[in-house]
Amino acid sequence: MSTPAKEAPKDQPDEEARDLPPDPAGSESPEAEEEEGEGECGFCLFMKGGGCRDAFTEWEKCVQEAETNNEDLLEKCAPITAALKQCMDAHSSYYEPILRAEKLAEEQAIVELEKEKLVSREDQK
Repeated sequence: MSTPAKEAPKDQPDEEARDLPPDPAGSESPEAEEEEGEGECGFCLFMKGGGCRDAFTEWEKCVQEAETNNEDLLEKCAPITAALKQCMDAHSSYYEPILRAEKLAEEQAIVELEKEKLVSREDQK
């Protein structure tokens, strides 16, 4: 018969916990993170994880207000969107994946517009 495995005392931190780095300064408790992150999309969490958290939060509020009040989102939120973009450019090392995707989408839109122009010209002939 083998002897039961000895359990570590409950008040002692386990080995894995001791190997973890300390929480970064200003980090929130898991409960606060859970409340804030509950129901948020991965994109929103990513955007709020970088240096443009406040700018993104302002942009989110503007978008929500525009949708609620049936306002033109592009017109209403243009200055806030520009401020967010400027912030993202200033923190480009973090936001690089989003900036790259945005640039690619812009390039693809230009290609599509050029195709439409060609088709339109051919239709006029």
